[in-house]
Amino acid sequence: MCTVVVSIDPSAEIPLIVVGVRDEFTARPWVPPARHWPQSRPGLIGGCDLLGGGTWLAVDPGARRVGALLNGLGVLAPEETRRSRGDLALLAAAGDRPTEGELGHYDPFHLLRADPGGARLWHWDGITLKRDDLPPGTHVIVNSGWERGEENERVAFFRPLFAGAGRPSKLDGPWDEWRELATGAGISSEDPRTMIVHHELPDGRTFGSGSVTLLALAPGGVRYDFTADPRDPGAFREILTE
Repeated sequence: MCTVVVSIDPSAEIPLIVVGVRDEFTARPWVPPARHWPQSRPGLIGGCDLLGGGTWLAVDPGARRVGALLNGLGVLAPEETRRSRGDLALLAAAGDRPTEGELGHYDPFHLLRADPGGARLWHWDGITLKRDDLPPGTHVIVNSGWERGEENERVAFFRPLFAGAGRPSKLDGPWDEWRELATGAGISSEDPRTMIVHHELPDGRTFGSGSVTLLALAPGGVRYDFTADPRDPGAFREILTE
């Protein structure tokens, strides 16, 4: 996942809205959100990466909590002891995080754990672990981290659009404006501001945005929408509303 938008408004009926765009090599196998971990994490719902067995985003509907993962920049873990970072989103959704002794097994990452009460973000660069508590407002996290300035063109373009989007008062309310923004607002993949990417690489592989998640968490419930057609705002399907 290469872009996560986190909208926090403690006074709203829906205090937390999260948009997650997953970017990956298109040949990497995965399956859409479901309860893929009935033995180890029976309460969690998320898409499953079939190579690592983990996920890029998971939700615990009962706890009203989400965990989301982005790859970071920094020092890679030793190949002989490296673990899949897909474990981390599961840990966060379950209300946990890796211990200090485990961090050295993971390549750099940014890890979000959020619920209607607030959001926390951990950053691991392969050497140092840092933590941020996100304040009320609209925030954008990319592979370089929590971008608060205007230097990143994607963030500078999309952050005010998400901040200005109408916030539904009900989980089953109208989400058309959010769906339009979450699927890239019609910006071409060649535009440096784009949130939905597509790259044909010289070695024949393709790297691009493969799915989009739109998630709303309130004290009384969860709304979880998902699409594997990241440029079509009409292609979202409802995974969960409860």
